[in-house]
Amino acid sequence: MNPTRIDAGLLSADLRTTYAQQGWIPLERDDDVIVVGSSLPDSARRSARISALLDARVRIVPLSQGDIVDAVVDAFRAEFVEEAANALYHRDPGLSARYVLSRGQKIGGVIALLAVIGFAVVWPLQTLIVVIAIASAVFLASTLFKFTVALHGSRYDLVKHVSPADIAAVRDEDLPIYTVLVPVFREARIVGRLVENLGRLDYPADKLEIIILVEEEDDETRDAIAVSEPPENFIVVTVPKGAPQTKPRACNVGLAVARGEYLVIYDAEDAPEPDQLKKTVIAFDRSSESTVVMQAALNYFNARENVLTRMFALEYSYWFDYMLAGLDVRDLPIPLGGTSNHFRTAALRELGGWDPYNVTEDADLGIRSSALGYRVGVVDSTTMEEATSRMGIFVGQRSRWIKGYMQTALVHARNPGRLIKKIGLRRFASFALLIAGTPLTFLGVIPFTALLVASLVFPWADMSAIFPPFVLWLCLLNFLIGNGLMVYLNMMGPYKRGKFWLVGWALLNPVYWILHSLASYKALWQLITKPHYWEKTEHGMSHFVLEEDADRPDRDS
Repeated sequence: MNPTRIDAGLLSADLRTTYAQQGWIPLERDDDVIVVGSSLPDSARRSARISALLDARVRIVPLSQGDIVDAVVDAFRAEFVEEAANALYHRDPGLSARYVLSRGQKIGGVIALLAVIGFAVVWPLQTLIVVIAIASAVFLASTLFKFTVALHGSRYDLVKHVSPADIAAVRDEDLPIYTVLVPVFREARIVGRLVENLGRLDYPADKLEIIILVEEEDDETRDAIAVSEPPENFIVVTVPKGAPQTKPRACNVGLAVARGEYLVIYDAEDAPEPDQLKKTVIAFDRSSESTVVMQAALNYFNARENVLTRMFALEYSYWFDYMLAGLDVRDLPIPLGGTSNHFRTAALRELGGWDPYNVTEDADLGIRSSALGYRVGVVDSTTMEEATSRMGIFVGQRSRWIKGYMQTALVHARNPGRLIKKIGLRRFASFALLIAGTPLTFLGVIPFTALLVASLVFPWADMSAIFPPFVLWLCLLNFLIGNGLMVYLNMMGPYKRGKFWLVGWALLNPVYWILHSLASYKALWQLITKPHYWEKTEHGMSHFVLEEDADRPDRDS
């Protein structure tokens, strides 16, 4: 469609999202009739509704949904830029990570830092002992919390099971419109695979809206998508240039134009099981209205590639099969995964969408959902991803995730009283141990490891002459119990999926945590120097490819 056909004087900024979500847009005036382009079939009821909104007689002509979205985003570029970046901030500044620290946090932080420096100058050894003792206590508490929650999860199977017979009983005409958002940036090498993977989704094409969100300057990816010749229900949306340039900002643009009753996020390399959308619709129908998110499990098609991908697969198996179930059964806040989150679209809009300034927008959204009394369900479907197989890319990816946990912890700690009032003390403690405790735990790994190595390398040094026995015992407990529990949990992970060949690799978890610790210090530095920087994870680096039905939970052994 040629955008010059549109009479800009007929467009209303107040209706910009209505145009896209309802699939129509005024094009031009023909005497006393407004010609309206529509992506849906005309009907007397539809024409009457549009006529009432425009306060004029209308004539409906066919127009593709992609053309409508293009025209809307182009005509209201400034509004989309501002809304996608700052809607949550304007709605509730205290819930936005636009500023790392509130005024109160800055004052409190300065006072605490000066106090620590003062104590360190006057009583250096005693200050070091107190810091190590506090760090050890946090490390042990966070680890024990994860272990306890995962054990609870291992006793329950809370996944919303949907049988093949249930899926076969669903009629296509009864299914709602489903929107798939795929934010991509510099992914030209894998968009062909993306189109192929999403093309396998078993869902009626006229009710499936796949929106690929491409940054404005990313011409290479846009060209690669065009070459792949995607079906008509694939809509390529150019995300107007703006700051911060993050995945959640792009997703907010997609949310504004989405037509679906349900909406899911996939990453560029994702390969969801073909029946995942139908399973999720059925799971939502069987759940209460308070369940606004269904999380599908994630795992990796290249788990066998090297040691790093094996550790990734162990971690994800434990997290999605045990940890999420444990959080659910204990009614605790669940930090969402960054992909394969299926939402009730209306509830997602009520939540204010994603925080574009938070680099783990999924974890933040899980906490905000919990504060409003919403719940997260788990559906029995798996999305296969590409595990990062290179050390440098891994550290960069994990630094972003850990930095996002730091941001989320700081944002929701600005007014702890309000959060406790909304979610209760027990759930607040869970939030503190999981969201704040995870970065603090990783920050402590390298110092604790260094202390252990020093005691082994220099056995003649009498550590008890420097540190009180209770501090040394606490450090020893952290090393033996903390690492032992996490090794055990990672060994549990493969059992539900039948991937027993992974079990032995869990013994390397202490080394895996050292990599996380390196990433946590990078995250802390970036939190100070460039808090909203999005550390891009390169995909398409693996020489492994996904084979149909390979490495699914019930296939691998």
